[in-house]
Amino acid sequence: MKLNEIANKPGSTKPRKRIGRGIGSGTGKTGGRGVKGQKSRSGVAIKGFEGGQMPIHMRLPKRGFNNINSKTFVPVNLGRLQEAIDAKKLDAKKTITVAELKAAGVVTRVKDGVRLLAKGELKAKVNIEVNGASKAAIAAVEKAGGSVTVPAAVETEAK
Repeated sequence: MKLNEIANKPGSTKPRKRIGRGIGSGTGKTGGRGVKGQKSRSGVAIKGFEGGQMPIHMRLPKRGFNNINSKTFVPVNLGRLQEAIDAKKLDAKKTITVAELKAAGVVTRVKDGVRLLAKGELKAKVNIEVNGASKAAIAAVEKAGGSVTVPAAVETEAK
């Protein structure tokens, strides 16, 4: 098979209907919109409108709130960290920072920082500097002989 031989199966795509193009086309005159009324005219947006009755999305109670001060941390698991070290994308001898994680491609977008989580296994002895870490992740890194540094400002905010 060659690239120029690739084609869809016959009958898998239909040509689009050209509506409003004369009575002989079958979709002329009203163009498939029926006769008169709001929906036959242009500029109609009536999703959720219930004929003047209070719409269901307004009748139902509201719950919860959006915290405007909440921080979104990008999660990084220990297993993913070990993969990057094995692939020689990260140097285990240096302190691993958020900038190095981004440069190595472990994280793509650093939102409000990086949080270290304990999924996977870490064999290398590493010193890590991140914005947050779970207790299990800190224990696993220290068990492997490394250390985790979390800025003091983040620790006080969490309490």
